[in-house]
Amino acid sequence: MKFLLVFDFDHTIVDENSDTWIVRCAPDKKLPSGLRNSYRPGHWTEYMGRVFVYLGDSGVREGDMKRTMTAIPFTAGMVDLLGFIGKNKEFFDCIIVSDSNTVFIDWILKAADFHEVFDEVFTNPAAFSSTGYLTVQSFHAHHCPKCPKNLCKRKVLKEFLDKQLERGVSYTQIAYIGDGGNDLCPVMFLKKGDVAMPRHGYTLEKKISQLSRDFCPIECSVLVWSSAVEIMSYLKLLIK
Repeated sequence: MKFLLVFDFDHTIVDENSDTWIVRCAPDKKLPSGLRNSYRPGHWTEYMGRVFVYLGDSGVREGDMKRTMTAIPFTAGMVDLLGFIGKNKEFFDCIIVSDSNTVFIDWILKAADFHEVFDEVFTNPAAFSSTGYLTVQSFHAHHCPKCPKNLCKRKVLKEFLDKQLERGVSYTQIAYIGDGGNDLCPVMFLKKGDVAMPRHGYTLEKKISQLSRDFCPIECSVLVWSSAVEIMSYLKLLIK
């Protein structure tokens, strides 16, 4: 009996968007309007590349960014939930699929000592260049018309499950915990017996409700949460 927990990161594990939180490092804690207005829908990672160039040009260094990032708050109940999963790893495999980046997620998980809770993190690769600038790349290429150009979370989930099957690992149930519009694609991949856990009041919950109203509901069951303690209560029942 093994369960797979799939987590989004921004507004799910942490109670903010890590990419917009980093703007606190910028001069006057804001970006020039020309840069802000340069974002094109579906091309967020390219936009963040330009933000990191601006921060580098403004003299923001790795240490400043790390201090800012590790002060980001966790979502209500999340510290308890991750602590519980960490103590029960024999029941749970746990992955993150996120449109943030490897540097931010690594800093945040390590600072809070949660990095060992997660078996794998799938997110946009980032690194500091020799000149001290943070650079970010797209996670992969895909052909899904529903998803941003750099990341289809359904593709990531499907490839992970295929790889696990090759290793002889299959799951009794998959639980997908997220909040955003880009979490709908992987949720629609879930089967009967799996569970989608959209955060209350966020885009994913609204999109799942809309599908039901359009008479094309998703196959899996749905558990809406406001505090991660509600997710923990569900998981405690599962392993009983």
